[in-house]
Amino acid sequence: MNNAKMWLVVPPALGVPLFLGAVAVGSFSVHVAVLSNTSWVSDFLSGQELGTGDEMAAAAAASELETAKASFVIDGEHGSQELLVILPDGTVAKAIVQGQEVLASAAPPPNL
Repeated sequence: MNNAKMWLVVPPALGVPLFLGAVAVGSFSVHVAVLSNTSWVSDFLSGQELGTGDEMAAAAAASELETAKASFVIDGEHGSQELLVILPDGTVAKAIVQGQEVLASAAPPPNL
């Protein structure tokens, strides 16, 4: 055995159950994490077809959501544009899209 001298410090009557208990607790915590963070495992264990659980319901709900619509665009100062955005709940917001500025550090080097 590679660590045979360990049993001179820790008696086997204490060390073996302690080691096996640590392995059991670690395995149990990994299984709990997998079951709580995935939806396909519970489908598999209950005998349902994979992909019929929460993922499909979430995808269907997301496809039914309306998206925001921009009603018109106004050209503003310095190459910017103003958008009037109408959200699905009827709220109106204004977004300003600024034009691209070329900074000295991003400018291409001069040809020499």
